[in-house]
Amino acid sequence: MTSREAVREYSAGSLWVLPGVSSVVALVVGFVLSRIQVRPDSALAFQGTADDARNLLSMVTGTVVTVIALVLGLTVVALQLASTQFSPRLLQSFLRDRPTQVVLSTFVATFAYSVAGLYAVGESAGARGAEFPRLAVNGSIALLFASLGMVVYFADHLAHSIQVDAIGERVERETLAVVDGRLGAVEDLGPTPPGWAVPLPAPSSGYVQSARPELLLPLASRHGVHVRLTRWVGDHVVAGTALAWMWTPAPDELGPDPVVFQRCLTHAVQVGAERTPHQDAALGMRQLVDMACKALSPAVNDPYTAVQAIDHLSVVFRALAVRPLGDEVAADPAGRGLVVLPGRRFGDYLATMCGLIRRYGCAEPTVSLALLGLLDDCAAVLADDPARWAAVGEQAELILADATRETAQSADLTPVAAAGAELMRKVAQRRPALQPGRRAP
Repeated sequence: MTSREAVREYSAGSLWVLPGVSSVVALVVGFVLSRIQVRPDSALAFQGTADDARNLLSMVTGTVVTVIALVLGLTVVALQLASTQFSPRLLQSFLRDRPTQVVLSTFVATFAYSVAGLYAVGESAGARGAEFPRLAVNGSIALLFASLGMVVYFADHLAHSIQVDAIGERVERETLAVVDGRLGAVEDLGPTPPGWAVPLPAPSSGYVQSARPELLLPLASRHGVHVRLTRWVGDHVVAGTALAWMWTPAPDELGPDPVVFQRCLTHAVQVGAERTPHQDAALGMRQLVDMACKALSPAVNDPYTAVQAIDHLSVVFRALAVRPLGDEVAADPAGRGLVVLPGRRFGDYLATMCGLIRRYGCAEPTVSLALLGLLDDCAAVLADDPARWAAVGEQAELILADATRETAQSADLTPVAAAGAELMRKVAQRRPALQPGRRAP
């Protein structure tokens, strides 16, 4: 992640950036409007005295402060609900909610504009005068009406945004953007570090938020070395441990000083305190899995919410099933340098997602049916990839085994067994046709 991308990512997830910018813009607009002189009898002019203008601006300022406190209170309640009812990892999604940032920006801009206007309107002891910016005062009235409209809009938006389907749809949309964007595209494993490889330590502790192997490639090509990162995007790394391995093609070749790569590695691999959705498709899946597991906990006991989360996961996995997954390799055309970013395979995603929900929900047939439905959706679009079909078959067998063991009534198990048998039949039909070495296009 470049510096510009890091700033953009931080700004997208901060509630103060857009309101701060809007307040500066409001002050600039107010300054410009205060320099525009209009006739007192003009339709654009505020029809009142300077005292009337000051009273109006004071009223707008006090009203907006109250509304800001109300909106912030409702936002905190929504964040608390999302954290306790669904998943603490959903807080990041709520903080990135653009409508909430726009609403807060409108209120803050109205407050800043009106407070600045109090300094521009002078005293006139009740006498009608023209020595104050009448057009700028009307701007405060316009912002007040905009703020009132935002209050109604925010109430409607908040009521819809905390619904299960709305949360799931938002996470699904953000995850699909990552899936359709930048994921590893080499199914076969890239070169692994040999015994003479030299570790490149992590400069700080945290989560790998993004990695750009092409930024390391020029330096690797210059020194004629291969570099392989040790962590997937989204993994945690401890400062001082190996973040990457560097090696020369032959063990007797003298490699460069690892310190040479340290600054470039820091620039190419972004490590932060939390995971971000910029390049981490597994984060969105983890959020949906958390929603399902929370719903299946004894304190909540809401299996239908778990089924809804699985439905959104089905959309994500159907997109994953048709695209290449694996390592991202940046190679020099001349063959002098190579940089490998390890990536998750389809089976890795599937095992993590199905495993957690299956273990929590194996006693509920509707959850088992939803998981089998997800696997069936993937099977409908899978190419002739032995590893992916094996992963689907393995997860189907585990779901059937756990459901058979935990379901109390055999009648409840009947639809699960039927769906599992049909899925296993599809897997068995594809396995004989698969040839070793074939991969998804």
